Amino acid sequence: MSATELITAPLRKLDNELYDLVKGFNILDSVSPVNYRQEKAAFFESSFSRSPAFVYATQKVDSFCLKRSLFNLPVDKLADPELSQLYSDVIESYVDKIDQYKSIGTADFLYESFRYYGEPSEKDIRNANFILHLPDPDPGSNEMLCADEIVSRLEQFAQAEGYEYQIRLEDSMIANALVSGTTVKVNRSASVSETEVDALAHHELGVHLVTTLNARRQPLKILSMGCPVNTMTQEGLAILSEYLAGCMTLPRLKVLALRVLAVESMVEENDFKKTFLFLKEQHNVVDDQAFTITARVYRGGGFTKDYLYLQGLHQMLNAYETRPDFNNLLSGKVSIEHLSVITGLINKGYLLKPELISPAIAHPQDNDAIQKFITHAIK
Repeated sequence: MSATELITAPLRKLDNELYDLVKGFNILDSVSPVNYRQEKAAFFESSFSRSPAFVYATQKVDSFCLKRSLFNLPVDKLADPELSQLYSDVIESYVDKIDQYKSIGTADFLYESFRYYGEPSEKDIRNANFILHLPDPDPGSNEMLCADEIVSRLEQFAQAEGYEYQIRLEDSMIANALVSGTTVKVNRSASVSETEVDALAHHELGVHLVTTLNARRQPLKILSMGCPVNTMTQEGLAILSEYLAGCMTLPRLKVLALRVLAVESMVEENDFKKTFLFLKEQHNVVDDQAFTITARVYRGGGFTKDYLYLQGLHQMLNAYETRPDFNNLLSGKVSIEHLSVITGLINKGYLLKPELISPAIAHPQDNDAIQKFITHAIK
């Protein structure tokens, strides 16, 4: 039976209503400080003595009405149990997101972040320390590329793969690049090596843009909204793609490890200055990078998301090597916890297999023995 025959009018109505209710939620955009560059300059001018006072765009959400509308959706009327489970889980996930969204810039945001993302475990800390104790490679003489050159490289990648995209430079960004919808945003202040640009292309376009485009080609919008807490899976896929493309470097892994320790410091100290100095003095992180890592974990009021990258890489590498339905993770904003449900719905015809496959996953490169050992040693 085709998707056209399976998707009844009530299911289509439910899917559209849910999408209309939650389509404005984008936590990553919302926790981006509007005064990032000014506060960074002020922090350095104060000789690291004045913690930044980040400001965020105003959040206008009637949380009570929105939650009531979500819970009133007739999920219990869905005949297929896997569909009912998926929609129920997504609705409950967005109820949690509403609380997180409305608390941005307040002390409550950290606790909502705990609820949604959790915090580093002892295993996460051990993984981070294992990577940070590995000897640094010879830095070589990589040419650094500016923002305009990064844009050009990302455009070449997107055009070669036939992706639908828009790309623009941004002034108030913490990351070097990110994807929001089909828009690729590049930090105007970014300066990275050629290898890092290749990694950015496979990470941001090869996974985050690909899963967005595949979700939009689905007969239902549920995978554009995303499975609950799909962050670990999506970021794990993106890091895995860097590895499979042969772009993963030890310095990159060390940045991911430093993020884990920065989250731990933020949870324990809740003091921007202390976390910054911890990275700078105990791990010899240069000032700019120490500020970026610290700002990432303190944005919004305390954002624990950054510890998930290493754990996500471990989960996705294991899934890549063991799951025959692995590629279905690319069918939209899917989480590994819901992969079996998504595969079931694909097999029944409610959803479609991913049309676009990340180039690194479709055509993986053969990494050297040392890189394989390091990556597989993350548990």
